[in-house]
Formats: sequence, C-alpha cells, structure tokens
Amino acid sequence: MCTKPSTTSQDLPQPFLDRLQLILPPNSYQQCLQTFYREPQTTFRVNPLKTNTTDLQQELDSAEFTPTALPWKTDAFTIPAHQRRALTENAACRQGRLYIQNPSSMIPPLILEPQTDEWILDLAAAPGSKTIQLAGMMDNQGKISAVESVRSRFFRLKTNLETYGATNVQTYLKDGTKVWKQCPELFDRVLLDAPCSSEGQFNTHHPSSYAYWSAKKIREMQRKQKRLLFSAVQCLKPGGILLYSTCTFAPEENELMIHYILDKFPDTLSVEKINLPLDNVQEGLVQWQDQKLHPDLGRAIRILPDGPMEAFFLCRLKKIRSTHQ
Repeated sequence: MCTKPSTTSQDLPQPFLDRLQLILPPNSYQQCLQTFYREPQTTFRVNPLKTNTTDLQQELDSAEFTPTALPWKTDAFTIPAHQRRALTENAACRQGRLYIQNPSSMIPPLILEPQTDEWILDLAAAPGSKTIQLAGMMDNQGKISAVESVRSRFFRLKTNLETYGATNVQTYLKDGTKVWKQCPELFDRVLLDAPCSSEGQFNTHHPSSYAYWSAKKIREMQRKQKRLLFSAVQCLKPGGILLYSTCTFAPEENELMIHYILDKFPDTLSVEKINLPLDNVQEGLVQWQDQKLHPDLGRAIRILPDGPMEAFFLCRLKKIRSTHQ
C-alpha cells in the first residue's frame, strides 16, 4: 500500500490523481503513487562516442563514485542521491563521456533500432538526449536530421551535440509540423518524442513539476502532437519505422494520438508489438472512458514509474504503403 504521509495528499492536483486511477489498475496505481513522493534517482548512460563502459567505470571508481548497473542495460547506471552534484561537476560529465538521463528516456531509441546506413529524423529533438543516443547507436554513421522549433532549445541542442561528439547530425531550427512539405517520404526512421504535459515527471520534492498541470494543458499538447504526428508519418518512407513517445500518462496524448493517426491514414500504418524485459510495463489502453480505441493499441506500452524509471508511453508504427499516392 502507498505509504505517503496523509498531510501531503493534496500536493498533487486531485483531478490528476482521479484520472490516474482510471488509467492504471488498482495495484499499479498505489505503487505509482509512492514514486511521486520519493526523491528522484540519478541515472546516466555511457556515451560510446567518447568512451566505453569499462574505461568510464574505472574513471568513476577512481573518483570514488559507486555506480550500479541497470539489470536490463549494462551501459547505464544509478548512483546514490548524495553523489549527484559531484557527478555533474566531474570531468566525465562535463566533457561528455556520460549523459545523465532517466532510464525510461533511453528506451525510445532502443525501440526505434536505427541502422548505420539509414537516414533518421528526430522531429522534436531538443535538448538532444535521444539524438545523441541515436548517434551513438549508429557509431556516427548514416545521417540524423534533428529538428527543433524553439530558438533557445535549438542552441542548447547544438551545444549538447558538440559536447557529446555526435557528428552525423544536421540540426534545423524549424517548425516540425511543416517538415513533411519539404521532405515527403524521405526518412528510413522517424523518432517523435513529442512535447507533452510531462505527468511522468511529477514529484512532490519539486512542486514546479506539476504547478502548471491542467486539463487545458493536456488539450493544448494534444493539438500540437496531432500536427507533429501527421508530419512524422508524411516524412516516413514506405516500409519505414516511426516511434512515438511521451513522458505522460494522459491517454489523450498517447493512445488517442495513435487512434487519430490510424484513422487519418487507414490501411497505411501497422502497430508493432513492443517487447521489453521489464516488469513495470502496462499494455496500451483499447478504451478510454466511453470511447473504444483501435484494438491494435494493446501493442503499445506504458512504462510505469518504479523509482529509477519515470512514466513513458511508446508506440512503434510501420508504414506499409505510401501516403502520397
């Protein structure tokens, strides 16, 4: 059962908690609720563009850090909370040999599975966490086009790519919703880690994480996501793979987005099953409130927060025929 203090029960918006109870099974809801009241854990992954796991472990050991490898990703680690500040000030972090990132955020590139001879589109790329991971998985081969529409975030993206040694990336300060007009069916794979209401990052130790949450915010995000997802599908080659992800629970931003795009392009996209070696995974919803959704949405997944991992939604789509006929 949830052990949160009753005096903090109203820290999180009650409408959010009411919705969450409708999204999650009862036992998952209680476990999830506990994570909102814990201090967030610090995790990082090795940047293979600058070092390797063995060398980085030796470097951190010599600096008296005590990292613990994730059981499902041996080049990613957690460290005790009291070591976080020292890690951010360590040369390995400042010089780009490691990247501090939540484990759930590492999963979309793994599911996208970029190949070294492909052209990848990252349609909402800043600050570059997944772009850099894609470049590392591709060993800086092939091509990545990274798009960001917000000027300040765009320059942060460029700085991060340089710091972490991602040289196969071309950056574009563009509105991602319009990219398809210049690049119809050009890319082998598309990553759309969509801007969202960020419910998966809510934490009572950081009230700013949920200070601006509202049903209106969800609707605003939904409108933006629809336009980006439409663009992503139009940019993708027939036979290509699209990975859609968010760090939120809201079905309006997750399953309903996929339901929308499957309806928009009938017989054009197939939802591929995602298999992960994790216990904290829930199948996608096939009904939300009174609305029945596309039955294939059960192949999507929602990662439930468990302490190290934040909430995430992922859906992998294959484009089975052209949208430009």
